[in-house]
Amino acid sequence: MNGCLFIHGFTGGEYEISPLSQFMEQHNYHSRTFTLKGHGGSRQDLLQSDRFDWQKSAEDELNKLLDDYEAVHLIGFSTGALIASHLSVQYPACIKSLTLLSTPVFPLNPLEILRTLGSLTMLKNYFSKFGSTPAKATREFQRLVRESFDIYPQITIPTLIVQGKRDHLVKTKSAGFLQQTIPSEHKQVLMIEKSGHMLCHCNDSKRVMNEVLQFIESSGAS
Repeated sequence: MNGCLFIHGFTGGEYEISPLSQFMEQHNYHSRTFTLKGHGGSRQDLLQSDRFDWQKSAEDELNKLLDDYEAVHLIGFSTGALIASHLSVQYPACIKSLTLLSTPVFPLNPLEILRTLGSLTMLKNYFSKFGSTPAKATREFQRLVRESFDIYPQITIPTLIVQGKRDHLVKTKSAGFLQQTIPSEHKQVLMIEKSGHMLCHCNDSKRVMNEVLQFIESSGAS
């Protein structure tokens, strides 16, 4: 069995990537999910954490997984993809592959936001998140986005880039930028036509999960 570390997104939780982590478990990959520091609790918890705390909590989980496996596969969703990118550069000898889901290279897609504003559920989600997210935490996220531009040109391990074409939080050009900037010789881009930001919960989630599995298997199963 092989190890996979899953990293969720900003103000999110394990539910964002749980369908994929469970799918990988069914295919003989040990999946470790966890909650980033400051997340999953109160507004005050998020306020008292910063991007270094988020990255440190992910690094701690990676090291726990490396106690049992010589090398692991990293799967990051949204902000988790930024953190996974940093870890892949810090631990290149220990990471067998990197899967980047909905990476916010260029956050916010105004056109898609306008398209989703007609949904009452989406409106409630936006207002709820905006109201519960401290400005300090948002600034930390923005700093992590900027700092990641120095990381992408250093990624040399096999990398899968997955982006939904209807993502209302990430501009679709993010995927093309990553494809051009990441120097890995083994990289692949998967654009999902009818998916928004939540790739693991979209109508084409089965396709996403199968493509991730195939990519990871092609990156070396041992």
